[in-house]
Amino acid sequence: MKYSACKVSGICRSVVALIALVPLIAGAAGAEKQSCDRACLVKLTDSYLGALAAHAPGTVPLAGNLRFVENAVRARPGEGLWKTATSGPTRFSIHVPDPVTQQAGWMGMMEQDGKPVIVAIRLKVEGGRITEAEHLVAAVTGADNLARMKVPRAGLLEEVPSAARLPHDKLVAIGASYYDALDDNNGSLMPFAKDCERRENGMVTAAPNLPPRDPPYPNISRECKGQLDSNAMAYISTIGNRRLFAADPLTGLAMGLSHFHHAMDNLPYPVTLKDGTKGMRDNDSIGRGPFDLPAAHIFKIGADGKVHEIEAMGFIAPYNAPSGWEN
Repeated sequence: MKYSACKVSGICRSVVALIALVPLIAGAAGAEKQSCDRACLVKLTDSYLGALAAHAPGTVPLAGNLRFVENAVRARPGEGLWKTATSGPTRFSIHVPDPVTQQAGWMGMMEQDGKPVIVAIRLKVEGGRITEAEHLVAAVTGADNLARMKVPRAGLLEEVPSAARLPHDKLVAIGASYYDALDDNNGSLMPFAKDCERRENGMVTAAPNLPPRDPPYPNISRECKGQLDSNAMAYISTIGNRRLFAADPLTGLAMGLSHFHHAMDNLPYPVTLKDGTKGMRDNDSIGRGPFDLPAAHIFKIGADGKVHEIEAMGFIAPYNAPSGWEN
């Protein structure tokens, strides 16, 4: 009886074993490189929100090395909103999925400890798993503000006609320009549309013909562009941790996170009124000492390349508070 070299030395068994491993190795490499398309990111976000409401982090694909920050504080799954959420998302729900950056943004209404809150979420996906999760949570109070948070403004959800959609990178650049426009008190740095309306935690803070809010300066513009040009926002010292992380050409939405610092050490300062005359803004019209404001903004950018809606939320934090993303 003849014996082959394979039977004598076991070489064949090794070769066969290696050959059998090739598909598994290739599959593992493919899994690392796999990406989540737009529909996948939306579905993953919805699953994440459902898991939050159910207090069940184990039901979504969280990476073992997940980094999780809520309201600028490093946390672990099961803490924060994972523990305190008392209802899932309402009809006020806005998705900003971005297959290019493999990140998903969401802003919407939920309940925390039985009270209505606006929540902004950023998810980063790698290899089919969530490697970064970020929550911003803020209370929404007042009947008028709550009424505005029942459903999103129609413009925020409208799809842009396919032939008129702006490219991803253009949306990112336009969205990111907001932070320079605000920080530099120069409304020309962002392409605001005439009908631009900004809401913050449900409150309308900029819009055409919006009545004055800050006595005794009844003539400061409250239009998106004019408000910045007036220098009314000069109490903002710096805007740090700026991240325009998601843009969606289908809807023309871009979403960013940032961390506002307010030293409140430049008051009073000059403002330009609608008639071109000068006034002075002092602390009486702001009513707050030094503070921070971690915030999320969603910008609706039309086919004309201009910003028509801004939906924003944020919460008050101690002055010069950490962002949660240090190191």
